[in-house]
Amino acid sequence: MQIYLPIAELPISILTVLALSGAVGFISGLFGVGGGFLLTPLLIFLDIPPAVAVATVAAQVAGSSTTGVLTYWRRRALDFKLGGILVAGGILGTLLGVLFFNSMRRLGQLELVITLSYVTLFTIIGGLMLYGALRAMLRIRAGKPARLRRRAGTHPWWMGLPWRMRFPRSQLYCSAIPIALLAVVIGFIGAVLGVGGGFILVPALIYFFRIPTAVVVGTSLFQILMTMTGATILHALTNQSVDILLAILLLLGGVIGAQFGGRAARNLNVESFRLLLALLILSVGLRFAIELFIPPSEPFSVILSDSAR
Repeated sequence: MQIYLPIAELPISILTVLALSGAVGFISGLFGVGGGFLLTPLLIFLDIPPAVAVATVAAQVAGSSTTGVLTYWRRRALDFKLGGILVAGGILGTLLGVLFFNSMRRLGQLELVITLSYVTLFTIIGGLMLYGALRAMLRIRAGKPARLRRRAGTHPWWMGLPWRMRFPRSQLYCSAIPIALLAVVIGFIGAVLGVGGGFILVPALIYFFRIPTAVVVGTSLFQILMTMTGATILHALTNQSVDILLAILLLLGGVIGAQFGGRAARNLNVESFRLLLALLILSVGLRFAIELFIPPSEPFSVILSDSAR
C-alpha cells in the first residue's frame, strides 16, 4: 500500500514508513535520543530528498519526544532548570542552523554537506563512545571501578567558569556557560542534519558533567522536544520542505515505538547503554561513508534555484 508525498514528490510504502519510524521511536525512548540520527539517513536511503528528509524528521522527532518527556517527568527524572538553559542555547543554535541549511540549499551543496557531516561527526563521536564503553567494561571484568574516580574537591576547568549555578536534581554545581555553548552546537547540528542531538547531548552530560544517567535521558528529551519544534516551524516557514503526510506517518510509528522503548530502558544497565548507543552511531556513519564511494545511478543532475521554481 503506497501513498504519494506531495512535497517529496514520490510514492512510498505506508507500511515501510510505519515500520521504520516505530523502530526508531523505540530507540528514542530507550536511549533518550531524538532518533533523527537514524531516521533521516533511512529516509534518504529510500530516495526522499535530503532537504525534505531533514525538515520532516524534525517534526517527527518533536512529536516522538513528547511522550518520552511525559514519561520521565512522571518519574521525577527530568531537570527543568538544566533543561531551560539547554533549550535557550538550543533555540539560538537552531536559528543559525536553519540559516546555514538554506544557504547550502541555494548553492546546491546541501546533500554533500549532509553526507560529509554524518560521516565525520558520527565516526568521531561513535568511536570515542565505543572506546570509553569497552574500557569501562574491561575495568569491571578486572574487578575495578568502571571509571577512575575523581579526587574530592576537583573538577574540570570548564565547570569553574563564571555564572555558576546549582542543579539539585542533576547533582551538579557548575558554570552555565559550557552547558549553553553545548546546547548551541547541538541546536545547530540538529537543524542542519535533522537530528535531535541526543546522541551528542547524552554522552556529553554523562562524561563531562557526571550527571546521573536517569536524569540525563529525561532532560535530553525535553531539550530535543523544544528545539526540534522550533526547527520544524523555521523549516516550514523559510523553505517549505516539511512534508505533512510523511510527518504524520513518522509521528504515528514513532510515538508507539517510544512508549515501548521507555519501558525497556528500565532494565538497561549503564555500560550496556553506552556500548549499544556507540555501535548505533558508528553504523550510521559507516553507511554514509560507503555511500560516498558508490557511483551514482545518475551521473548528472539539474538543480534549479529558488527563483527559477
